[in-house]
Amino acid sequence: MKDKIKSNKFWLIAIFLFLLFFIFPDLIHLGQTSYKNTVKVSEKNENKKRKNEIPVPVLDIEAYDKKMLELANNPPPPVPKTVPEGQTPPPPPPPPVYKWPVKTVYPNAGALLPFNRIIAYYGNLYSKKMGVLGEYSESVMLAKLDAEVKKWELADPNTPVIPALHYIAVVAQGSAGADGKYRTRMPDSEIDKVIAMAQKINAIVFLDIQVGFSTVQSEVPKFEKYLKMPNVHLGLDPEFSMKSGIRPGKIVGTMDATDINFAANYLAKLVQDNNLPPKILIVHRYTGKMLTNYKLMKPLPEVQIIIHMDGWGGKAKKIGTYKNFIYPEPVQFAGFKIFYKNDIKEPNTVIFSPTELLKLNPRPSYIQYQ
Repeated sequence: MKDKIKSNKFWLIAIFLFLLFFIFPDLIHLGQTSYKNTVKVSEKNENKKRKNEIPVPVLDIEAYDKKMLELANNPPPPVPKTVPEGQTPPPPPPPPVYKWPVKTVYPNAGALLPFNRIIAYYGNLYSKKMGVLGEYSESVMLAKLDAEVKKWELADPNTPVIPALHYIAVVAQGSAGADGKYRTRMPDSEIDKVIAMAQKINAIVFLDIQVGFSTVQSEVPKFEKYLKMPNVHLGLDPEFSMKSGIRPGKIVGTMDATDINFAANYLAKLVQDNNLPPKILIVHRYTGKMLTNYKLMKPLPEVQIIIHMDGWGGKAKKIGTYKNFIYPEPVQFAGFKIFYKNDIKEPNTVIFSPTELLKLNPRPSYIQYQ
């Protein structure tokens, strides 16, 4: 009986092994196959992820430094005087010290400057007297801007030109208004119109702020939803920042480094939080007291600062303003304003051509037409 039981066990084991190896061979490799399939799927997902990854842009520092030196447009070093044979040459003069290019922080990759030049039309849609942006119909205005862009492309073919619409989003006014701040904010509907115009020509937009009796700290955050857009930048006009308590238009206002740095830090946070390319901050200037403590103004990797020469008049007067208030107090980049009407009030005067402005030291990266 025991022998029979052993015999039955033997045949049961034999049948089980036969089924395992010959009828269901895949069961032996089930765990191994599952592992291999998992590895293959993982590899496919990783390869797909790599294909979909967008390479992170990197700033070309060498190209940046070279372009900044080109913009500085410093005069060539003096040629050494020839000395008659037999005489001892005088010791060489010390190397010249130039204020430009400015030694400051490098921008994040994707910055517009210094690799491009910006040509902007300025104004307000409610007024024909505040600049060409509101003086002409949309089609005429855009055509005129395009003509200026082409002039600059011809004058400096090595620097791409970006068109811009510089819209006065907060307008200083002579009356106090409901809150006594002597300024009026433009409605969103008007800003939306400007942004729509800009999209038609692949232009960027600047929202300009004249604070009146208000402050930069109060006004800038009101435009956060627009400043979150990658193509919208900021302008500040110290002329209408009336810290003295005298209403706009009576005297020239002023801003301090603390105002500029607040705006720059505010923009920088928007850039960081929303993964945006660097912003540009335009600051108007044509007198000494319009901007105070310039050495404390801090460009950031996320924000490029342009000090914009905003004075009007004949060529000699404008060059004097540029030399007195832009060149000697460098922050990062320079701008230059052209008034189509005010600059030619004097007899026998014409506005600057791009070729003439390219002779400036430093060369402007931003040119605004009003």
